[in-house]
Amino acid sequence: MTGFVYLDYAATAALRPSEVVDAVAGYLRDVGATPGRAAHGRSVAAGRVLFQCRRALAQLFGIEGDPGRIAFQLNATHALNAALFGLLRPGDAVVRTEYDHNSVRRPVSLLKARGVEERVLSGRPDGGVDLDEARTLLAGDGHAARLLVFPHASNVLGTILPARPLSDLAHEVGAVVLADAAQTAGQVPLDVAELGVDLLAFTGHKGLLGPQGTGGLWVRDGLELQVGIAGGTGGDSLPLEMPTAYPDRLEAGTQNGPGIAGLLAGVTWLMERGIPALRERELALKADLIRALGGIPGLRLRSPAGPDGVSIVTVTSDRIAPAEMASRLDSEHGVLTRAGLHCAPEAHRVLGTLETGAVRFSLGWATTGDDIQQAARAVAVLSGGE
Repeated sequence: MTGFVYLDYAATAALRPSEVVDAVAGYLRDVGATPGRAAHGRSVAAGRVLFQCRRALAQLFGIEGDPGRIAFQLNATHALNAALFGLLRPGDAVVRTEYDHNSVRRPVSLLKARGVEERVLSGRPDGGVDLDEARTLLAGDGHAARLLVFPHASNVLGTILPARPLSDLAHEVGAVVLADAAQTAGQVPLDVAELGVDLLAFTGHKGLLGPQGTGGLWVRDGLELQVGIAGGTGGDSLPLEMPTAYPDRLEAGTQNGPGIAGLLAGVTWLMERGIPALRERELALKADLIRALGGIPGLRLRSPAGPDGVSIVTVTSDRIAPAEMASRLDSEHGVLTRAGLHCAPEAHRVLGTLETGAVRFSLGWATTGDDIQQAARAVAVLSGGE
């Protein structure tokens, strides 16, 4: 065996197109300055990179109007926190789901201690939700929810939630809708109008193929957030208050110019090749992996085996613990996966794997058919099926 098989894209796209690496290095070499902090050429060039990236993201997500409504954040976690703390006040109610990542569960827990009411929409092993339950939770007992937040796709099951029906139900009671697109941005064609959402949180280091330390939050026009982090923006330095204009309102401090240059390169790479075509290829490889793993004695496919969703396959074995399987896949077979609860313990409770965790295989742009075969053979060996 030579090389390695990387199947942990749901955590980070550790393999990136060379254009992304070159863009980061090029920014550091040829630009290097901070946008909005001076009028010299390099600062202007830095600002141009950020503007081009916002515009590319707006095109990718079907966002019309001002691309400045996309505020750069360090990742989806920071974006979700900015939205949750920016919207919710004591006495408000928030509806979230059992599929949520800790980037939602933990901020909501903090907000509960400050007087925000939490309502949790149940999950199911098939990755679905009960829309009647959602309607009841959103309406409340005479106290309608202020916010609905949900992951567009589960990072454990790999299933996509029904964004538009959920958004429509939320809007019927006057609630705002926040979608966590950490697992779908760059992997699934997104259009905020079709989804019906008011805010979209995303990270740059997964499906968008950018570096770590990049991400963002889109806030629809007319919706305003309270500021969570205050500081310099490079604009009017005299007032104590943060600017009201976006993106400055949510972008205190120096932006990650090199990372955003890499993110721009990743988004450009995706748009040139077309997300639908890339998605079709990955889903075909996912189906191959499911078929190969499905024939291994004692191996349980925990994520639904349907043709849709994102490129995640989660498994457990009756013969080897998840942590040991992932460790030995790496050390003995060069197959890189992720075991554990994947920062989403409630989703594992839904699957019945809360006590043990599971092994997650997640595919990406560079995954090949040979990778799938090598991974399946390795799992068969470790499970005693070969």
